[in-house]
Amino acid sequence: MSKIKVGIWGLGRAGNCMHSKELQMYPEMFEIAAGCDIDPERCKLIAEKVPGIRTYTDGEAFLKDKDVELVAVAVRSPDHVKYCIRALEAGKYVFAEKPIAISDEGCDRLIEASKRFPGKLFCRQNRRFEAAFNHIKEIMASGVLGEVYEIKLCRHSFQFRNDWQTLIGCGGGQLNNWGPHLIDHGLRLLESPLASVWSDLKRVAALGDAEDHLKIILRGENGRVIDIEISGGVALPSPVYAVYGTRGSLISPDEQDIQLKYLHPDFKTPTDKADPGTPPLSGGFGGDYKPRWVRKTIMVEPAAGCTIYDIYKHLYRAIREGVPFPIKLEEAVQVVRVTNEVKRQNPKFTPFPDAK
Repeated sequence: MSKIKVGIWGLGRAGNCMHSKELQMYPEMFEIAAGCDIDPERCKLIAEKVPGIRTYTDGEAFLKDKDVELVAVAVRSPDHVKYCIRALEAGKYVFAEKPIAISDEGCDRLIEASKRFPGKLFCRQNRRFEAAFNHIKEIMASGVLGEVYEIKLCRHSFQFRNDWQTLIGCGGGQLNNWGPHLIDHGLRLLESPLASVWSDLKRVAALGDAEDHLKIILRGENGRVIDIEISGGVALPSPVYAVYGTRGSLISPDEQDIQLKYLHPDFKTPTDKADPGTPPLSGGFGGDYKPRWVRKTIMVEPAAGCTIYDIYKHLYRAIREGVPFPIKLEEAVQVVRVTNEVKRQNPKFTPFPDAK
C-alpha cells in the first residue's frame, strides 16, 4: 500500500488537533510530511506530535516541497478558496476543510479550478459518515416510520465564546462553523430537490458580532421539511435528531442511542372517513381505534459500521485507486449556496467575502 504524503496548511485547532490526529489513525495510508503556519509556535507544537515533520512559515516554500502530494487546507474560513487554488496550481491534491467557501463567487472560483485540475479537489464534509446519521437513514429506508414528513436536526450548547469564530470579519458564526455539517445532512435527508429556505439568525451568548443561534427550515419539492437549529445559547439541549413519520417517530438524544415508537407492522391504518355528526360524550377522540405500538431503544450501530473518520478511507481510494469520492463538489457547493441564502435573509450578519 503506497502512502499518501500530506502537508497540513494551517496549524490551528483544526490542523494541529483534528487533521493531524485523524491522519495518524491511518498510518498505512497517510504520512504527515509537512506543516505550514505563519505562527512559528504552531509549527513547533506539531513537530512535537509528528516526528520527522518538516515545518514552514512561508506558503510558497511549503508548496515547493516535492514530498507533499496532498495538501489539507485548514486555514481560516475566508482563506479556504485562495489556499485551495494555490495548492491546486502547485500540482497538489487538495483536501478542503469546510466550508469550502463562504461566498457564491468563491464557489464559482473553486468550480472553475476543479475543471482545470480534474480529480484533484476533495471536500472534508466528514460528518456525512457520522454513525447516527447513517443509522437513521437506514431506519427511514426500512419503512417502519411510514412516510417521513419532518426531521429536526439540533446541536445545542451554552457558551460565552470569544474566539475568531464569533467575528463576522473573520468569517465566523455558527452558520460557517456547525452549519455546513447540518445543512449537508439536511440536504441529503430531504431526498428531493430543494424547494425553499427560511431562516433566522441571532446572537445570544457569544462575545463577538456573528450569530451563535440559527434556525433554518429547508422544504423539499416532495413536501418534506428539515428543521435545523444550531445554538451556543441554549442551556437545555434538544435531541440531536428527531424524525416524524406517518407510522411513528424516532429521536436520538446524543448520537449514542436511538429511541423509537412506531405502529406495529401488522396494524392497519384506519381507512374510513371522519364523522361530521355530534361525537359521543365519552370514549375519547379516536373512536375504537387503539394503535398497537412498538417501543424500543437501540444503540447507534449502522449496518455499514461507519464513523466520521471513514472519510480518509474514501480519500485514499479516490487518489490511489480512482474510486469516485462520495462527496461531490456540487454537493459541497450547494451547502454554501444555502448558507449564503440564509445570510441574504439576515442582512445584519453580512457575508464576508472569500479572500483573493
